[in-house]
Amino acid sequence: MHITDPLLSAREGAEVLKVSLPTFWRRVSDGTVPRPVKIGALSKWPTSEILAVIERAKAQRSVV
Repeated sequence: MHITDPLLSAREGAEVLKVSLPTFWRRVSDGTVPRPVKIGALSKWPTSEILAVIERAKAQRSVV
């Protein structure tokens, strides 16, 4: 089986975004980061969704 979009934990997602874990959860609460995929009690994020957060932030930068 080949996984094309691995799932990340909150800690891993925070590492990708270079933010603290509490900040990561604040961004989930304010909608900047999508809500997690729930697998039982686990909260996971597809890697593509975390990378999309970065791409959205890049697109929103003002061009000088």
